[in-house]
Amino acid sequence: MVIVPWQHEIPYLIGRPVGVSFTNGQGTSGVLCGVSGGKLLVLEYLYQSQFALKQYDFHMIQDVNGFPPCQMQQPLY
Repeated sequence: MVIVPWQHEIPYLIGRPVGVSFTNGQGTSGVLCGVSGGKLLVLEYLYQSQFALKQYDFHMIQDVNGFPPCQMQQPLY
């Protein structure tokens, strides 16, 4: 099995918000819950108070990036 660069970051991103880029040009975001059986497990927001745990095969994924910290200079009211 070939390990792609984004796979090295996964242990550091579990439990954090991430953006996931797919090989088809689309993407998604959510909280990375873990990895199981060659799949990335991402908790995504649906609507209101509903969330879904979705599974994405490694071969579908181009990249995974953690969210950057907020850069707020002043409070927004």
